Amino acid sequence: MTNWTDEAAWARTRRPMRTATGLDSAAYVNDEFYLVEQQRVFGQAWVCVGIADEAVAGRMLVRQVGSKSVILTRNETGDLRGFINSCRHRGTELAEADCDVAGTIRCPYHRWGYSLDGALKATPFFDEVPRDDFDKADFGLLPVRVDTWGVLLFACLSDDTPPLLDWLGDLPDRMAGYRLDTWSTVHQASIDIQANWKLITENFQEYYHLTWVHPELAKVSRVADHYRYQGSGMYCGQTTTPVSGDERDEWLALPEAWGLDASDSVSGRFIAIFPNVILSVLPNHVWMMRLDPIAPGITRETCTMLLPTSVQDAGGATAGAGAVDGDLRDDAIAPTRRFWVDVNNEDIDIVQRGQRGLARGGVPAGPLAPRFEEPLHRFHNMLADCMTNDGLSGLQVPTGDQPGDTWGAGENPTPAAIDRVAKGA
Repeated sequence: MTNWTDEAAWARTRRPMRTATGLDSAAYVNDEFYLVEQQRVFGQAWVCVGIADEAVAGRMLVRQVGSKSVILTRNETGDLRGFINSCRHRGTELAEADCDVAGTIRCPYHRWGYSLDGALKATPFFDEVPRDDFDKADFGLLPVRVDTWGVLLFACLSDDTPPLLDWLGDLPDRMAGYRLDTWSTVHQASIDIQANWKLITENFQEYYHLTWVHPELAKVSRVADHYRYQGSGMYCGQTTTPVSGDERDEWLALPEAWGLDASDSVSGRFIAIFPNVILSVLPNHVWMMRLDPIAPGITRETCTMLLPTSVQDAGGATAGAGAVDGDLRDDAIAPTRRFWVDVNNEDIDIVQRGQRGLARGGVPAGPLAPRFEEPLHRFHNMLADCMTNDGLSGLQVPTGDQPGDTWGAGENPTPAAIDRVAKGA
């Protein structure tokens, strides 16, 4: 039996890219691996749990993070808070799903009440026979670390893990021009996929399959136009520059976000933040997928489409015709949404076939293609780092690409601002 917390189990993953292999099939199908992964990865990482505009005043979100159920609220002053979804009296689940909540979080069993900051405020009839050892201040809800970046909500069950900004590395600076914190949801839907979560994010991270699996996508995201887009941080990235509208121009019908620079305005950014969020960022919309593992071979995928809202420049003036109203009619976004749904359906089919092959075949892991699959090598090593460490206090996020690290893709003719600065351009 393989000990997945032992560094020796990851020997082939730790090899240099040109001699490394993919993951053992057990990583996708084995119950024991899944349980350790829930503890070591989802129990320690900064896990994406939703979209920022879901966490509004008066609304309580319920999310699964590793083996724990957590709730997220905003208090009276708008501060985001996270707690274990369990009453401090006898452990009853406070909420089963997202729900409206006024100023008090109520346990449905004995009606203990908590403030939106988690403090215990009400214990009906509890003090009719007083206890000398009871102090409400000692029995607030158990806190969970929560934070936001851009449009994303994150939660972390471990106190040892570095802060979210350390986890993300240079990504906030790299994508600052999009002002993602001003974007808002226009569509959201969830689907259960019969495949391991890693197969889904790996499929997104590489473009080796693009020509055959996505012939329509390949018309606007051509293989020859893919370049590197990753610096230091717990993420994998690539970019398409330029995004073409020659044969498929659905996304050209939507207004572009205001204030994009010469690179952002013509490029598609494709980012997989470890472990469970995927972002396709275009000049006029974002298609996001959050991956929640349900079982070794089942993943709940929540797809969200976002559009830029009106933004303000440094002087406080509202952007003009380039801004998009949050009330944009559904028929205006339908072509772009349909395009992504079609692409995602193609991906679902192929990753489910991959899952079946791994479960029924279990062949040894094969070599990775250096040009197309280097992000998978980076991702696999992030996974190994989490699986082999009891805590992540000393986590070293992956370093960025170095000059010349094109892996055969060539030099991007319209590099991102952060990459121009890094090269002294």
